[in-house]
Amino acid sequence: MLFRTAVAPAFALLFTACASAPVAETPSAFETAIAPLCGKAFEGRIVTTDAADDDWRAQRVVMHVRSCDPRYITIPLHVGEDHSRTWVLMQVGNDWELRHDHRHDDGSEDALTQYGGFASTDADALRQEFPADQATKDLFDRENIPVSKTNVWAVEIDPSANLFAYELKRPNRFLRVEFDTSKPVALPPAPWGWPPLD
Repeated sequence: MLFRTAVAPAFALLFTACASAPVAETPSAFETAIAPLCGKAFEGRIVTTDAADDDWRAQRVVMHVRSCDPRYITIPLHVGEDHSRTWVLMQVGNDWELRHDHRHDDGSEDALTQYGGFASTDADALRQEFPADQATKDLFDRENIPVSKTNVWAVEIDPSANLFAYELKRPNRFLRVEFDTSKPVALPPAPWGWPPLD
């Protein structure tokens, strides 16, 4: 696993739980489907129509499957010159967990970071759905955005369609970004707060 000195204490506990949880003997179908994308970057497009995403729609969106350690996958999301977001996928026991690592350009953590949840779907499913967990709901209450407590995030991969997708959904809110995995693009810079790749 890739550890960083700037990682939040709460997130460090997640790594501890991940390390102590039983590890499946063979990779799940979800992890196996992502494996060919490791080390590559792909351009995406917003396919939903919410006005809240107009700013993203006007910029280049690139995801980078930056690391694929066993049961631990990091995928920075670059929106224009904003390199603040990294999706972190961890398999803990028989479940996948999604966390959103958000950083400022100096590497410090954003007030809204490490939110997400555990998948409500089987570890082998090629579409993983992550309802907000209690720690995330507590964070959203503290940050005065209770509407986000009903968030369900999804990560979907369809090798036959050369598709990787990310979603955020709740009542009256839907974001879906689709990436064409048949067309790798130049690698983006390191996300904020993460070390450069060797």
